[in-house]
Amino acid sequence: MSLNAASEKGSDQTIDDFNTPEDKALLRKIDLRLLPILTLLYLLSFLDRTNIGNAKIVGLTTDLKVSPPQYNTALALYFIAYVIFEVPANIILKRFDPQIWLPTLTLFWGIVSICQGLITNKAGLFGIRFLLGVAEAGLFPGVIYVFSVYYRRHERSWRVAIFFGGSALAGAFGGILAYAIGKMHGIGGRTGWEWIFILEGILTVAIAFLAYFIVPTWSHRAKFLTEAEKKRLFQRLNADSDAALIERFEWVYVRQALTDHLVWGYAFLFHGFAFVLYSLSLFLPTIIAGLGFQSWQAQLMTVPPNSVAAISIWITVWVSSRINLRAPFIIGAAGVAIVGYIILLTTKTPGAQYVGTIFAAAGIYTGNALLLSWPGENVSAQTKRAVAVAMQITIGDIGAIAGVLIYRPSLNAHRFRTPHIIAIGYLLWLSFGRFIPLYLDETRK
Repeated sequence: MSLNAASEKGSDQTIDDFNTPEDKALLRKIDLRLLPILTLLYLLSFLDRTNIGNAKIVGLTTDLKVSPPQYNTALALYFIAYVIFEVPANIILKRFDPQIWLPTLTLFWGIVSICQGLITNKAGLFGIRFLLGVAEAGLFPGVIYVFSVYYRRHERSWRVAIFFGGSALAGAFGGILAYAIGKMHGIGGRTGWEWIFILEGILTVAIAFLAYFIVPTWSHRAKFLTEAEKKRLFQRLNADSDAALIERFEWVYVRQALTDHLVWGYAFLFHGFAFVLYSLSLFLPTIIAGLGFQSWQAQLMTVPPNSVAAISIWITVWVSSRINLRAPFIIGAAGVAIVGYIILLTTKTPGAQYVGTIFAAAGIYTGNALLLSWPGENVSAQTKRAVAVAMQITIGDIGAIAGVLIYRPSLNAHRFRTPHIIAIGYLLWLSFGRFIPLYLDETRK
């Protein structure tokens, strides 16, 4: 069946009617346009927000005379800005154009990242971390929303997983990059940690300019699709959700999102996972160095946990999408993360404890990847969905603020024993206790 012929059919088509060879070709075309560039932007975003962990163990806090509590404050300021500006950023996206908005955000935070390498005191560190949070706040919820106007609901989770896998790859890539750049210490009169920020920021700026020519606009104006392909795309979306509608912005949809208890349920569930995601990703080099390894070893040893996490994401989410279930796999991922923390807490040798970081990373990243596609699949009305996605990330990142503050110097005895126990508590309470209404709502339309 051709796309032209398919688009002539009525609205009584079944899901199988949208799984023709022509539909698969259309999806491949969309995937090739969206996934590589958007995943790359998120990889850069995660790299530029977490490379401070790599910079810390090569002298950032010493050179700037930043005490351990002040370092934690700098980390928290990033997430405070992120929380404040996420929902407004997605409202702007709905009224603007992702082809301009997303690359502009990337350019902005790339410049800010370069400036991180130019600061000379703790006041500069505090200000630049807040500004970085402002710049990066709109990317993740914006991309999730863009996915919702190109893919049907059951098609999104796998794409979100590929996209979110960029965060794990950023951790792996960042460790190798930090190790290599750290050897530039003294070149141009700058330290290794300054070069980490400057060079990685320059990379982001370069990709941002390229992104203006690649990031797609809204589906109804997409020039990379033919008219027949767009007509088929809208038919596929209309049969599954409201994603193909050209919906005007109305504040009533914002109120609907704010008063939907299930939207809040998704948000609080991510709150627990964000706590462990960012505390682990930001402190992983420090945790590994605390096991007795040298700083250069710790940089390289962040690669295996993040690489395993990326593989775990893609395998688990592929299986989840095949059987169209999320909740059992998220619960399982939380269980794997808990096992990782227990290994960290109970074993005595550095090798065994390092294995614990691998389990923790695999469970944490996989659970987040599965969870983050849920509101985009189950919330109807475009503006409500945009706000719901932003709310999920916003409230979730309040958990990130708690995570970076709890992993503070006064609680780092016995290799962060108390923060690890609190992380287990977060996973147990939010991942299991909050799951009952969401699990029952697994197939909500």
